[in-house]
Amino acid sequence: MGLTKEQVMLEYVKCMKDTPYALKTYLQTYDNTVSKYVPLELFPDQISLLNDYENYEENIALKYRQAGVSTVTGAWISKRLVFAKKTQPEKILIIANKLDTSMEMANKIRAFVDQWPSWVGAGFSNDKNSQKHYKLTNGSEVKAVATSKDALRGFTPTILVFDEAAFIEADSDFWAACMASLSTGGKVIVVSTPNGYDPIYYEIYDQALKGMNNFKISEMFWYRDPRYSKDLFLVPTEDLVKYLLNKEEHDESKHISFAHIDPFKRDYNELDSYFKKGYKPCSTWYEKMVKKLKYDKRKINQELNCEFLGSGDNVFENTQLEYIKNNTLMDPTGKLMGNSLWMWKEPIPEHKYIMGVDVSRGDSEDFSSIQIIDFDDREQVFEYVGKIPPDALAEIAYKWGMMYNAFIVVDITGGMGITTVRKLQELGYKNLYIEGIDSTSIWSYNAKLADKIPGLNFNNKRVQIIAAFEEYVRHKFKIRSVRLYNEMNTFIYLNGRPDHQRGQHDDLIMGISMAIYVGESSFNKLEKVVERTKIMLESWTVVNDNTARQQTHFDPVIPNNNVRNDRWSRDSGPSKDDYIKYNWLFGNR
Repeated sequence: MGLTKEQVMLEYVKCMKDTPYALKTYLQTYDNTVSKYVPLELFPDQISLLNDYENYEENIALKYRQAGVSTVTGAWISKRLVFAKKTQPEKILIIANKLDTSMEMANKIRAFVDQWPSWVGAGFSNDKNSQKHYKLTNGSEVKAVATSKDALRGFTPTILVFDEAAFIEADSDFWAACMASLSTGGKVIVVSTPNGYDPIYYEIYDQALKGMNNFKISEMFWYRDPRYSKDLFLVPTEDLVKYLLNKEEHDESKHISFAHIDPFKRDYNELDSYFKKGYKPCSTWYEKMVKKLKYDKRKINQELNCEFLGSGDNVFENTQLEYIKNNTLMDPTGKLMGNSLWMWKEPIPEHKYIMGVDVSRGDSEDFSSIQIIDFDDREQVFEYVGKIPPDALAEIAYKWGMMYNAFIVVDITGGMGITTVRKLQELGYKNLYIEGIDSTSIWSYNAKLADKIPGLNFNNKRVQIIAAFEEYVRHKFKIRSVRLYNEMNTFIYLNGRPDHQRGQHDDLIMGISMAIYVGESSFNKLEKVVERTKIMLESWTVVNDNTARQQTHFDPVIPNNNVRNDRWSRDSGPSKDDYIKYNWLFGNR
């Protein structure tokens, strides 16, 4: 039955104001679970996604396999096309890594455009349309392209869509050019399942999490999808894949079922509370998908669980990174120098601190970094990262090195760090690492070594230095910085050499690796004399009354050579020089 003119007007206005209503009322989609066309029924996450599209100019959607995001996005775009004014037509540009992928999205949009009733007033034009590029009678058009330097030539979009963006093989220059095309106004939509730590999709998502860009994140999880979670249940396990491989060995009575609750009415805050207790979501659909993916944990975590994972050649294992993410990351207690300097813990008297300084030119793509670790508590306490000249970096290192009474190791590979260490010497900093001397003697100043250049040369030691850090990570070293954590996620083996992925950085990794390497290689030997050194201190500072009366001079910081305990007189016991050598152990300032 046809609508009257007044009814059409009312319906037109209603569709304009209420996008979910319009899509559910007039559009159909093919449902793979029942193998037929069905009305486009939207579940809560999809409605939330549509609202984000309406209200934000920059959107990024994190989705699982078969989430229906491309379908919903295509339906929303079709509405924008047919309801556009002739004076303000929509120009849709779809970009994907392959032309076939972008054309698939364009075809979805075309199919939805064809479903809108005639009263909307827009249909396909008589121009020579193709699957790659077609126009509507109101002047709107859709164009599908593959990633290339010519992708934007001759076309200024009002809506720019990146489909399966994580798989686009392009650099930051391409992304910058795409965003520049929207300089006069328009929307951008970035849609994908994760594909490791790629330079476009992951970078946008990560920066959005940190509030470093204007993108609105829309997260889609399979257990909130009514199609796949009708028989949802939770399993108390750390490894769901392992559980499913040995399902018959487990007690199903420990499962928590949500099958009796309408998927549209479930309390997902309640689900989140169970996840924090170690439960994992599962369903019949999820089991089938896990089997389809051949129990490959990597594919399962990325394609079903929406997790960003590094390549199979990652230096740090995913389990290690997951532990850090859930247990040790912490917001800094202090942020200084325009957010370049982060601090988690103030110095603790008696604790040993080591500072690693990675030096860049100050004008390159690389950053300089400073890391300070508490060697006693095995944790990161301080971090600086920025583009700064080597001498200015030394001034920062000096200030905070003095505060923490830190032993400083500087990267002098290639000679850039020499400026930094010479500046530190000029400022009067004494406790600098000098390579090539006995590792039990490197912790304190020695005038005889003044002609040597302090610092650590990475040549032929890179693998060992990184290995020291990796070992610490395995033994639950407390990493606090999300910046360092992000670098670790993109730190891989390239031709057998640990290095950062293209477009990523490793400056923070280098800084903390040096500190741990020097500290650990030295501390292993130094540990053997620590207890003896403590006894030595007691022999100097805890004396009997007779000894105190005989003492002609006593400095409570640097004991007199003449004050000796009988128990040390039978051997070559410690001297004043010994005390000075190891005074860092006791936090002397």
